[in-house]
Amino acid sequence: MNVQKGFTLIELVVVIVILGILSAVALPRFIDLSSQAGAAAAQGVAASISSATSINYAARKASHASAIAIAGCATVTSSVSTLLAGGLPTGYTVTGAATCTDGATATCTVTNTNVTPSQTANAVIVCAS
Repeated sequence: MNVQKGFTLIELVVVIVILGILSAVALPRFIDLSSQAGAAAAQGVAASISSATSINYAARKASHASAIAIAGCATVTSSVSTLLAGGLPTGYTVTGAATCTDGATATCTVTNTNVTPSQTANAVIVCAS
């Protein structure tokens, strides 16, 4: 008599389906991506500030009327509503004591306080006098 050992195809499919359901339910409970999302959001705001100051510097050099003078992080903080459409998003702050001269760069810290713990990113600004 020929005796075969092993699992049938249906048994294997049922086990795979059960493992899929368990992973879909259990993994989100173990993985918390909110801190990574907060850090990515802070990096996005920092990049937009960096880009806006670069555009402002170019406009200032071209003698455009809407360009503003930026001498460091304090100036960016006070004029960010002019630099960014809609202003700085709620829950974000721009800090730093860096100052610079025309065409030089300074590094400011952008903090996302919407997540716990707060996430930070650096914005390299281009000063325009």
